[in-house]
Amino acid sequence: MTILFLLLGLVLLVAGGELLVRGAVQLAQKFRISPLLIGLTLVGFGTSAPELVTSLQAAFSGSPGIAVGNVVGSNLANILLILGITALIFPVVVARETFKRDGVVLAVATLMCLGAVLYGQLTPLLGTVFVASLAGYIYFAFRQERQTNAAADAAAGIVNDAPKPSVRLIGLDLILVIAGLALTILGARFLVSSAIEIARDFNVSETVIGLTIVAVGTSLPELVTSVMAALRKHSDIAFGNIVGSNIYNIFGILGVTAIIKPIDVPPQIASFDIWVMIGATLLLFLTATSRWRIGRIEGGVMLAAYVGYSVWLGLNSAA
Repeated sequence: MTILFLLLGLVLLVAGGELLVRGAVQLAQKFRISPLLIGLTLVGFGTSAPELVTSLQAAFSGSPGIAVGNVVGSNLANILLILGITALIFPVVVARETFKRDGVVLAVATLMCLGAVLYGQLTPLLGTVFVASLAGYIYFAFRQERQTNAAADAAAGIVNDAPKPSVRLIGLDLILVIAGLALTILGARFLVSSAIEIARDFNVSETVIGLTIVAVGTSLPELVTSVMAALRKHSDIAFGNIVGSNIYNIFGILGVTAIIKPIDVPPQIASFDIWVMIGATLLLFLTATSRWRIGRIEGGVMLAAYVGYSVWLGLNSAA
């Protein structure tokens, strides 16, 4: 039965990722919003829903290793595993001006996460600061996008009197997005629960489970969505999905979880894994800004780094 649940979860994830990307692209076109911004917000935040549910459940069940390790491990998997695989399939083009904005937010979020982990506890006050930062980022991103579109239209002498998209068409696209999110979240739940059951049978520690199986399992929506976007040659959505998910994982998931249930950070994460996440984020910045394009070679390096990290955890996974 466990194997059947794993296979069912995989099927649901693939179907959900296809619906999610298709609906998101069509919404971006109708509202004249860049696919990157859709990837940063609607797709990026939506595909992070499994991490939120998992971290909250882990916090309430007294499993801080899973609650914090899920976020740290997911951010690692997003960059090294998911972006690596995506770049191997189709090189990822990085929008320079947009990444200058969103890259700064990601850097600030990562440094704030580092500070919280080294402090040793995620408190309700810190969680409130994280959530407020996320709200401010979303507001600023959408406002800047609208101003950029208006300025471009004015410079080109375009009067934006095109008819607005019908509510019916928008509704159909939203249905695709919601259905895609529902399928990916449900599929991730099947995979994660089955994988945790198998891992505990082999006496693997909770922190390692959170950093690997749970982190990768809850990141499967990002993986499927990014791969589908790459196959459809929408690399801007794939990249935005990863950057947006990492920002949301820190500000949104850790923030909401800390507000509801304060979390003590496991020593292993503070002494090692958070530094690996910092290194992965630096690697993302270096590869993204070197040629404003993440090619197959860079993707291979990222994937190899994740394999090395996973092997190290496996060799040190005694409960």
